[in-house]
Amino acid sequence: MKLEQIKQLDSIDPLAAKKQAFALPKDTIYLDGNSLGVLPKAVKTRVDDVLSQQWGEDLITSWNRHHWIDLPIQVGNKIAPLIGAETGQVICCDSTSVNLFKVLSAALKMNSTRHKVLSTIDNFPTDLYMVQGLQALLGEDLCQLDMVQEAEITQHLDESVAVLMLTHVNFRSGKVLDMHKLTRQAHELGILVIWDLAHSAGALPVELDQCEVDFAVGCGYKYLNGGPGAPAFLYVAKRHLGKTQQPLLGWMGHAQPFTFNAIYQPANTIHQYLTGTPSVIAMSALDAALDLWHDVDLHQIREKSLALGELLVSLVQQQPSLKDFSLASPTSKHQRGSQVGFTHPDAYAICQALIAENVIADFRAPNILRFGLTPLYTSFQEVERAVSILTKTVQSKVYKQARFMQAQKVT
Repeated sequence: MKLEQIKQLDSIDPLAAKKQAFALPKDTIYLDGNSLGVLPKAVKTRVDDVLSQQWGEDLITSWNRHHWIDLPIQVGNKIAPLIGAETGQVICCDSTSVNLFKVLSAALKMNSTRHKVLSTIDNFPTDLYMVQGLQALLGEDLCQLDMVQEAEITQHLDESVAVLMLTHVNFRSGKVLDMHKLTRQAHELGILVIWDLAHSAGALPVELDQCEVDFAVGCGYKYLNGGPGAPAFLYVAKRHLGKTQQPLLGWMGHAQPFTFNAIYQPANTIHQYLTGTPSVIAMSALDAALDLWHDVDLHQIREKSLALGELLVSLVQQQPSLKDFSLASPTSKHQRGSQVGFTHPDAYAICQALIAENVIADFRAPNILRFGLTPLYTSFQEVERAVSILTKTVQSKVYKQARFMQAQKVT
């Protein structure tokens, strides 16, 4: 595709104006929003108000005056339409890992005549670790992790499985799993289903209610732009609310927390999945970031994401000097999330060399150079410039310098 055609894509982009809502660094091409979203300008304003006025001046009265106590459900209700859920089924709290522990424990208790948790070998490691931790705590008679290849999920579904735990978009390849089909197949065999939405919430349309999903978890710092370590969220289908119990019985999950009763009585709403006091500053930042979505059409998000991905793949494949890059993501654009990965023997060093040129991508072991495409602030011309810089980086072999080969703590 010629540069003029690429410029034309930006000129007709219905989401182009959204870029102005973000505090993007000058002369930086940011293609890592699938790891950490860019800072929305409104978050700066909100956090300053929380620090200076709400905490600084109004102090503890802000729990009522500024509705700090309502933030978990307020933020959850803003996330709900982004993941295809009615209000009252989503709450914002803790981390994705902790929330997964909660819903996994609840699901195993609901399906207590079974003990097997089925997942994929290439699921995000922390999800697998949480099952392994629960297995060590309860013993294999009550919780046993069974890991299979993505292509083999269906053939391993049987009546010995209590819970199917999957990530909607594979963190390495970007492959999108068929939520509707897999959830239906699991339910036909009496299996409860948990979906991790870390790489899909805010990146593509998700229909939890329509797919009759049981539980879901996700994070707030990727496509939702809530900031590093932003609070996560969890979803419990309304048909399960009041019938499940999660094991972390904190005071905020009590039916009446301010009675300070010594005996735990769980709330019969989504509030039961709260544990401790919410992080008000972090949750306020995510709350402000989510306001950007009030007028966004998720189908336009998906349309642009697919177009950005197709452009990236075609530009890389057109360059003879990039012939050693192999597409690690599905060839069909409809099977990809909002990221594209390529394998290369020197992927890590090339990634570091790109960062030195202000093209921010990331690396995933063992050999994947990963590009996140965030429709709210990524332009088509930025993708073209990124591939141009990648081409020069490879042609010059600058990435072979020792400074780019030295592994850092965060890759």
